[in-house]
Amino acid sequence: MLATTESDRPIVIFRDAWLLDHGRKPYREVWELQKALVDRRAEDRIPDGLILVEHDPVATLGRRGKREDVLDPKLEVIEVERGGEATYHGPGQLVGYPILKLPDRLEVKRLVTDLEELLLRTCADFGIDATREGPERGVWIGGKKIASIGLAVHRSVTFHGFALNVATDLQEFLKIRPCGHDGGIMTSMEKRLGHPIDMEDVKASVISHFQGVFGLTLRRVNVSELLPEVPKKRRPPRP
Repeated sequence: MLATTESDRPIVIFRDAWLLDHGRKPYREVWELQKALVDRRAEDRIPDGLILVEHDPVATLGRRGKREDVLDPKLEVIEVERGGEATYHGPGQLVGYPILKLPDRLEVKRLVTDLEELLLRTCADFGIDATREGPERGVWIGGKKIASIGLAVHRSVTFHGFALNVATDLQEFLKIRPCGHDGGIMTSMEKRLGHPIDMEDVKASVISHFQGVFGLTLRRVNVSELLPEVPKKRRPPRP
């Protein structure tokens, strides 16, 4: 977010960015998509943006993750380059992948704080009084974790991101040791509130606060706008 002052009043300048609301997709597919978008962002061929998605059930292991943290041998496991340890993704969990070009690699810590802030504001929109206070970074309530954050940076561009448990089946977390903890440490928005929540309402809140926290104006796009296909070579005419 850029800001100047005029008569001691801040003037906030919002930058254009894209939003890819990607529905429900397998983890590997979106992981490959992120890496392609990181390269295009690093080359300034696209602006900053955000992917929102739900995944099919999967466990991912960050750089400090261990195979023994996955307790269910039937659960798909993918080792990735983000920070952190083991986590679970599945239906009912809203996952956000910010593709942001950083002016300085040291900005990662600030980015984690900003992501926590947008998640705290989102929880507050639904009457959930969450906090940053917990054993590690993320968003917590009553000693239980409602949202996780794990990032990676390549060519000064961020990828991976946050996972907010909206209506996640919390039994699935018992199949892993999330960030080294017992799976019972996890909670969800629906669990805390005791009633169903519309995922679209949560998305709208996340989008609003992402724009406010990062000083961006998001425009909905599809994948083809971000990764246009390379024109196929025409076959030479027959003699």
